[in-house]
Amino acid sequence: MKLNRNYLNLEESYLFSTVAHKVSAFSAAHPEAKILRMGIGDVTLPLAPAVVEAMQKAVSEMGKKETFRGYGPEQGYDFLRESIQGYYARRGIALDVNEIFISDGAKSDLGNILDIFDTDNTVLIPDPVYPVYVDTNVMAGRKIVFADANADNGFLPMPDDSVNADIIYICSPNNPTGAAYSAEQLQAWVDYARAHGAVILYDAAYECFVSEKGLARSIYETKGAKECAIEFCSFSKTAGFTGTRCGYTVVPQDLKFDGVSCNKLWLRRQTTKFNGVPYIVQRGAAAVFTEEGEKQIHENLAVYRRNAKRLCDCMDELGVFYTGGKNSPYVWFRCPGFSDSWQFFDYLLEKANVVGTPGCGFGKNGQGFFRLTAFGSEETTIEAVERIKNLLKV
Repeated sequence: MKLNRNYLNLEESYLFSTVAHKVSAFSAAHPEAKILRMGIGDVTLPLAPAVVEAMQKAVSEMGKKETFRGYGPEQGYDFLRESIQGYYARRGIALDVNEIFISDGAKSDLGNILDIFDTDNTVLIPDPVYPVYVDTNVMAGRKIVFADANADNGFLPMPDDSVNADIIYICSPNNPTGAAYSAEQLQAWVDYARAHGAVILYDAAYECFVSEKGLARSIYETKGAKECAIEFCSFSKTAGFTGTRCGYTVVPQDLKFDGVSCNKLWLRRQTTKFNGVPYIVQRGAAAVFTEEGEKQIHENLAVYRRNAKRLCDCMDELGVFYTGGKNSPYVWFRCPGFSDSWQFFDYLLEKANVVGTPGCGFGKNGQGFFRLTAFGSEETTIEAVERIKNLLKV
């Protein structure tokens, strides 16, 4: 018996585990301190009433013999897939229902999708980046090359024809930097992928925060994307499902390599390894796309957008370089007075009792940068902004 020794190549500690350990130690040493948590991107507002009502109704159905449901379709119930299909259609994107697969979240599928690709493929990942992209490929032993995202390119790297890659990760709006690609910029990536025979894994978990005209919410806003891209999205940030767990993945029928359909491979993978998302959760997710549901969801999103603006205004007042905030729930800024992200983390925690996320935990290009989230309560965000301004004002 042999272990998968690729796991030994992973960083010993997951970024957010280290953050939690440091905060726990500080809290134990300073029990009187009121710690404001602005680090992990977890939502704080409750599920929308329309979602709760739909889930309660579904629970009632599950308690009656006439409406009880056992195993559901692994790829998701049609009522939810059709709701998602309509959501895309309202944005001018036509999808076949059979191209939509319901999951328990984008994070799971971003890792699981690798099952249908050979381990010999070379992976192109931007740096800094959401750690799951890197770790899941390290676990499989794939070769990884990085695309430099930095202040000079606004943390939006563009294709380099001298680099050959088979699997390309793009997250827009980006986690952690909050930077968002325009449709024109994504078209360049689609053209690159098609020219190199590569597949794009497009993480659209934060698409609902895009508000500026010209910025893309879906990879399928570009010509030819259905021939080279898989899109992942989640209800976690859109509708507060971080603890409820539901997302979806779009695998186009036109996506084929060597004549083999990725859609069919993914369907086979899911029917083998996945039993589907609970009926009750899917009913709640479908309610997100009703007229009342969308209205309530946007009321919640407006709170997070106001928080993001407060963080941006803070950085503007301090004269600190940052990206994100305007089309993203994350503000990514250069650590003022510090070249080391962890040192700034300790400084902010000790002097202001505010918790953020050190940029170096997202890759080497994140060194000297820091991420704050807009997902806290308005009260927490307002107080955190005041503490940060008082601490960092020259």
